[in-house]
Amino acid sequence: MTETTPPLAPGSTIGILGGGQLGRMLSVAASRLGFKTCIFEPGGDCPASHVANFHMKAGYDDTEALTRFAQSVDVVTYEFENIPTAALDTVEAIRPIRPGREALRVSQDRLTEKTFLADLGLTVAPFAAVDGAEDLGTALAQVGAPAILKTRRFGYDGKGQARLATAQDADAALATLDGAPAILEGLVPFEREVSVIGARGADGSVACFDPGENLHEDGILRTTTVPARLSASQRTDAVLVAARILNALDYVGVLGVELFVTPDGFVVNEIAPRVHNSGHWTQNGCDIDQFEQHIRAVAGWPLGDGLRHSDVVMENLIGADMDRLPDLRTSGAALHLYGKAEVRAGRKMGHVNRRTGAA
Repeated sequence: MTETTPPLAPGSTIGILGGGQLGRMLSVAASRLGFKTCIFEPGGDCPASHVANFHMKAGYDDTEALTRFAQSVDVVTYEFENIPTAALDTVEAIRPIRPGREALRVSQDRLTEKTFLADLGLTVAPFAAVDGAEDLGTALAQVGAPAILKTRRFGYDGKGQARLATAQDADAALATLDGAPAILEGLVPFEREVSVIGARGADGSVACFDPGENLHEDGILRTTTVPARLSASQRTDAVLVAARILNALDYVGVLGVELFVTPDGFVVNEIAPRVHNSGHWTQNGCDIDQFEQHIRAVAGWPLGDGLRHSDVVMENLIGADMDRLPDLRTSGAALHLYGKAEVRAGRKMGHVNRRTGAA
């Protein structure tokens, strides 16, 4: 199904649920296209509030504020996936939400996500639901060890996870999750991780950026390098995986798809129904980056050309990396800071894009 609503005119207002760095960069992209943005974010002095036209500071349980927010904008999107269902119900009764609710339903729960991907015929890691100690024993018999026990909801950047080297680690791993519903995933022996940033327009058109190769440290993305070390056929297959997911979700907007590269082909690790950290390289490697592409899609505009003109290495600036700021300012690389006042260990403070050559 495709949408037939008229494209938004410049001067329209795009509502964004969430006020973090992704909302900040979406607001900047929207302003370049002549749109206004209104951020809905419970916290004050958030990164997106520094650049958006409006900041509605209220909680996701504030129905009156959510109603006023929806009435003040022309379309609503989001920068994170864990938005309470009741809040979405309130907003969607007034304005369209893009990407749609199905993408959120699938991605908010790891078990639902894995099942959805497997049902599409895509390869995923072996998995099983875990709701308690008895389930974990059954899951280990099914999935085997080593494995990773993950909370089904709210995990990110390595949080909400415990590794089981052997079955003897089961009780300790379960205790770290504090009784939260979980999923056990078998470890995939992969050569590298890559991600595809794909977009689908309201008219059903699909455009994908080149796959990037990701390196993680302590569960947090450290660098994304483009081009990834993939053959031409692997690049095509990676894009086709992303397109299949986009179409199955009847998606409108940008989606991140993380893939493990194995000798037997791709294994889908996870999806993110939003602009994605591993797509930040597009800001300096393409004429139209992932943030503009997302705004184009949710506004009903034609998708842009995501052709890459440069090879790029994107490096996240995390915590104490900010001590390197004096050198980074003079490095000649493109610096993107998020305006976060407090530096904390493990906190993403910005990123830097270094062009390494022409595409």
